[in-house]
Amino acid sequence: MTSSRNHPLLTVLNDPIQDKGTAYTEKERDALGITGLLPAHVDTLEMQLSRVMTHLDAKQTDLERYIYLISLCDRNETLYFAVLMSDPERFIPIVYNPTIAEACLDYGQIFRRPRGMYLTKHMKGRLKEVLSNWPTRDIRFICITSGGRILGLGDIGANGTPIPIGKLHLYTACAGVPPDALLPIHMDIGTTNQKLRDDPLYPGLHEDVASSDEIDALMDEFMQAANEVFPGVCIHFEDWKGTDALRLFDRYKDNYLIYNDDIQGTASVTIAGLITALQIKGEALKDQRVLFAGAGSAAIGIANMIVEAMKTEGLSDAEAHDAIALFDAGGLLTKTRDDLNVYQTPYAKDLKDETDLERAVTACKPTVLIGVSTVGGLFTEGVVKAMASQCARPVIFPLSNPTANAECTPKDAYTWTDGRALVACGVQFPDVEFNGQTFHPGQANNFYVFPALGLAVYATKAKTIDDKMFIAAARGCAEQVSETDRQQGMLFPRQRNMLDTETRVAIAIARDIFDRGLAGVEEPQDLAALIQGQIYQPVYHDESE
Repeated sequence: MTSSRNHPLLTVLNDPIQDKGTAYTEKERDALGITGLLPAHVDTLEMQLSRVMTHLDAKQTDLERYIYLISLCDRNETLYFAVLMSDPERFIPIVYNPTIAEACLDYGQIFRRPRGMYLTKHMKGRLKEVLSNWPTRDIRFICITSGGRILGLGDIGANGTPIPIGKLHLYTACAGVPPDALLPIHMDIGTTNQKLRDDPLYPGLHEDVASSDEIDALMDEFMQAANEVFPGVCIHFEDWKGTDALRLFDRYKDNYLIYNDDIQGTASVTIAGLITALQIKGEALKDQRVLFAGAGSAAIGIANMIVEAMKTEGLSDAEAHDAIALFDAGGLLTKTRDDLNVYQTPYAKDLKDETDLERAVTACKPTVLIGVSTVGGLFTEGVVKAMASQCARPVIFPLSNPTANAECTPKDAYTWTDGRALVACGVQFPDVEFNGQTFHPGQANNFYVFPALGLAVYATKAKTIDDKMFIAAARGCAEQVSETDRQQGMLFPRQRNMLDTETRVAIAIARDIFDRGLAGVEEPQDLAALIQGQIYQPVYHDESE
């Protein structure tokens, strides 16, 4: 006799990986012991997809659609990814940026069931034991966050858990990385956010954040444990506080298979946009001067990768650093300032201190202005016009997100430069009509890069990950922007067929991996076939066999 605990209603029909819902055939229902537990009509996946679309159309807000889709993932993972992969251009903004910012703010309210793993600083000494509670061992990617710096929301601790979940969903939805190889983790080190610690519905530790030394010791144990429990795993660091992000990245990059998307992914997609913009201008990267508004981990990561890219075009390390300036809440990073950290110091300029961004633009004479400040409206009309006065076609990237944190809107950038600016933002803004021309501002979003990197690493079993792979990704992305799209001001490929776009980027990365002898598998004669052969397809399989 089957115990109630092992009844198919509680196992087969309650397993989101296995469940097919109303798509089980009569033969499958008999074989699995679920005959009579479902309505009589047998649906196809396409029928179920149509029903889901009807439900989504009836929702009033994207947050409601997000909650519905995450609930669908909890019930039927195959159908969930079939929905996302059917129209990435529509669903990426719902399951990730910008809607996910709302989901994070409301996480304590909308939490339904656990997804991934939830580790805390109090598990130190037994992290290997805890990680072993995960039901499978063939995990190829872990996305881990502390929630210390989520989008433009700051330290929201455990409320940042939707971020690694959403990131890994994009691995699958955009690049076809099999979902059973992915594990999202929130590492709860406490939070500096007193409001959250006082909130009885806050789902994380109601404690202050651990010290840097405690975090390092905790993460040392985690890195070792993760690699023992899940051999060959790649650790994707996401949304850690800037100083923690940079320190941990330097601590592990040479000894483990890791990358930090905020540092390297953001840098890669920014360089992709720059490559396209400079091709439109007919100029070389080595001839640009770049000014950053913001000097945290994202700015440093982008700046460091631009340095590497400039060096490939013949500049010395010193010349490349000299071409880049940073501006933060304390003003321009200069050699007279005594508050710079070790990562910022190489970019300090021998200029007078300047706390006004418009005057900093005049002093530095940048051709490229990149915003990673999270300060909405920072690129004022004066700032943008100062750029336009000294550069025929200024490149302006207000990358901060969510939307309210963008340093300026594309409409403002086009208007204040008489349509001359080349613009990309961190979120997708609507088309802009200006002087009879339609501009389609690009979205410099990491989803053009990190899913493709995941697919390339998954297929090649890369032994390490470095900046050169991200530069290869940037070039693979930029080469897919058509001339017609460039004439509309587009700097990134359209999102209509993300799987094809990501596959092409993954091939570019994999080619770099094989060329430099960093693969863990033998190089195939047909590289494209290797990559395409790894891609997950959201289809049902016969469960009666």
